Amino acid sequence: MPDPLVISIDAMGGDHGPPVVVPGVARAISQLGVDARFLLHGDEAALTAAIARLPALQGRVEVRHSERVVANDDKPAQAMRRGKGTSMWNAVESVKAGEAHAAVSSGNTGALMAISLLQLRMIGEMERPALVASWPTSRGITAVLDVGANIDCDAERLVEFAILGAAYHRAVHGSAHPTVGVLNVGSEEGKGHEEVKGANRLLRATQFDMDYRGFVEGDDIAKGTVDVIVTDGFTGNVALKTAEGLARFFSTELRAAIGGSLMGKIGAFIAQGALRRLRDRLDPGGGGPFLGLNGIVVKSHGGADARGFAAAIRLAADLAKSDFAAEIDRNLKRLTAAAGATEEPGAGAAAAPTDTAQGEPGERSNA
Repeated sequence: MPDPLVISIDAMGGDHGPPVVVPGVARAISQLGVDARFLLHGDEAALTAAIARLPALQGRVEVRHSERVVANDDKPAQAMRRGKGTSMWNAVESVKAGEAHAAVSSGNTGALMAISLLQLRMIGEMERPALVASWPTSRGITAVLDVGANIDCDAERLVEFAILGAAYHRAVHGSAHPTVGVLNVGSEEGKGHEEVKGANRLLRATQFDMDYRGFVEGDDIAKGTVDVIVTDGFTGNVALKTAEGLARFFSTELRAAIGGSLMGKIGAFIAQGALRRLRDRLDPGGGGPFLGLNGIVVKSHGGADARGFAAAIRLAADLAKSDFAAEIDRNLKRLTAAAGATEEPGAGAAAAPTDTAQGEPGERSNA
């Protein structure tokens, strides 16, 4: 791989394109603290004009012209058929070619997953990437996966998520020995459907690079009971969207309460620092990566501002600088050996997932 760090950018993706992406890159340069270069894929004229307004980018970016763009409403199948030559395709292709350590895009989620899977393929015998959400909790950040990419999951798939989540939490949040739990309707061993019980048996029986704590319940997510919570994409997406809706509700109610009177407005002015810190704490930040690919691809939120896009770049850089891929490879080999040695009931019994929920990890409106 190239040295220094190189990040490939789909500069035309998302709701805003270059007016947000280019300042986001400039912001990331000031925050990374390492020598980094960027490959910006998109309309050359628009990107050159945006770069000219930001002196900090001079000598740090290379513009690569792309004729076409993946639209926000393109279906994944359409993106795979017509994606070649688009800014999204070219950004991922730079990772495949070994020109860049990671790719970042705020474009169409389903299209980005399909293009990334087609070009980079999966690690080992995994079939589809997992989407991870970094969930703010009372103890820090909990990684929750899957949150929308894999609707139906058998026991081995859930164990794969545990492996991916533990490696992710170690790389991004610095956990020496991440704690992991499987989301269930109760913490007792006998509860739940056969897939979660089979995953529990595999995780207890195999020595992975994690601290497995057993079953956790829905309220354990916000408590931060464990560093990583594993679930299928259907349950994870419902939990994520419920949390986002509650966050919007509380934000709206708080604004109404403090803006309803003169004393409330004075109190809000006095407390504005604390309120800003609360907003930042609940902000979903830079989106999330597709875990399990033979390469790093980070999905930023479609409506992200420059601050949010810079956070996605920092996330990509953290993964690129870590032992993330090697750790996943080690643990997947242990899983393969364990699954081959003991055919547990429920392990590998379910059909491979065919549906994809198109929700973005952590995305919510700016209301």
